[in-house]
Amino acid sequence: MENKNFELFNEEKEIKAHEILNYLIPIFSLIESFDIDEKIDVINSIREQLHLISPFKTEPVDFVKWVKNTDVHANDYNPNSVAPPEMELLRLSIASDGYTQPIVSMPDEKGLHEVIDGFHRHRVGKECKDIQSRVHGYLPLVRIRDSQTEKTDRMAATIRHNRARGKHKVEAMSDIVIELKRRNWSEEKIAKNLGMEPDEVLRLCQISGLAELFKDDEFSKSWDIEHLDADSIDDVELI
Repeated sequence: MENKNFELFNEEKEIKAHEILNYLIPIFSLIESFDIDEKIDVINSIREQLHLISPFKTEPVDFVKWVKNTDVHANDYNPNSVAPPEMELLRLSIASDGYTQPIVSMPDEKGLHEVIDGFHRHRVGKECKDIQSRVHGYLPLVRIRDSQTEKTDRMAATIRHNRARGKHKVEAMSDIVIELKRRNWSEEKIAKNLGMEPDEVLRLCQISGLAELFKDDEFSKSWDIEHLDADSIDDVELI
């Protein structure tokens, strides 16, 4: 009897898989009648439920949520800088091609969303009136993994995203290394999580006057602040 029920369940499941869109079409028609905020809220909820059963649910990009831009704010440590011409190019890209990359974020204790990556995409959506109007005052967000919600993990995630593009401000990068050292991260852990070589971490510390923190490290023997010429400083800015 149990086997028969199991077979019927499988058959029913197969039929639903083929016909599921027929069940959803009336729901889609109902959603279409909602005002814009209600519509976005319902679509977000449906996407979230699909994400929970998705084979890709461990990937943040599997669930892009549209959030009001007033509920999204920058972090206080991002060292990535974009020159005005590059900022204009980003605006033009989003204006012409739309948002092709979501903003990486995490919820904060106030129920708002802190930007982990995508600060400049977030600025464009907030500050450029034509784009703000086009996306109805919302921004496309993905949520960072729950295992990365500690500030040190968020800082490391921001740097990993930034290192693939743009320039970093040396002072801000040094501040992050200082913060990680204060939180008892070893230089090896900093280098690994920020995608750096140990000597890159040391150079940032030396620029900040933190070489003393590294005086016992083996790799510090071949580095001192006198060895940092202009080319070395430029290399740090480009990491």
